[in-house]
Amino acid sequence: MISFPNINPTAFSFFGIDIQWYGIAYATGLLLGLFYSKKIINHKNILQKEAFDDLIFWIALGTVIGGRLGYVVFYDLNFYLNNLSLIILDIRKGGMSFHGGLLGVILSTYIFCKRKNLNFLKFMDVVACAAPIGIFFGRVTNFINSELWGKPTSLPWGVVFPNGGQTPRHPSQIYEAFLEGLILLLILNYFYRKKFFIAGYCASLFLILYGTFRVFIEFIREPDSHLGYLFGNFLTNGILLSLPMILIGYVIFFKVNEKYRNNIKKKY
Repeated sequence: MISFPNINPTAFSFFGIDIQWYGIAYATGLLLGLFYSKKIINHKNILQKEAFDDLIFWIALGTVIGGRLGYVVFYDLNFYLNNLSLIILDIRKGGMSFHGGLLGVILSTYIFCKRKNLNFLKFMDVVACAAPIGIFFGRVTNFINSELWGKPTSLPWGVVFPNGGQTPRHPSQIYEAFLEGLILLLILNYFYRKKFFIAGYCASLFLILYGTFRVFIEFIREPDSHLGYLFGNFLTNGILLSLPMILIGYVIFFKVNEKYRNNIKKKY
């Protein structure tokens, strides 16, 4: 059993402004993601490196707006309909949805690519390869903030969270940082080296693998207190949002592979 150190969600203050760990995690993830994306492009030399300097603003916008609106719509719509001002103001306290942020990134990248006449799927492949970096920092921040913890466990690495009672719990945030961050990063970048010429290949793998990892973690993660289980004692909001993600990922995966095979046949 590990006793959790009660860490202040505020990292430090700067001229009277509290800088939250959330903000540091998002900024670090975006900057490292940009750096890594450009490294990938340099290696394969198939996309415009300069375009990512402009795209990063769109991705940041999509992440924050999509993540916030996703949380409002998916997790607490009735509350925010009665407290509209808090949709923006409460963002400093957290309240971000990964699935909403994902939709925001997809939409913002699509608009950007349409405006610049760039290949949307090829850009999404690179974004998918770099996204686990941001996910890793986000999940570590969830651990620091003592939120989204897991169900009770008797395992030796169970953590007693300050707001989770005296019962040791699964550090599900660390599990997610490992699976959705490190493992997903390694898998996607391995396949990108092998399949970078199939536009949409890694983007579809991201949807499939993240969704699968998230569903797995949901079985050992405590459901949101204000939502609980949706049906019976197993289906959570996270599972409900991840299943369509997996399905769409498979559809895209088979379609991009079929398109590639058809193009090869035409050449020969």
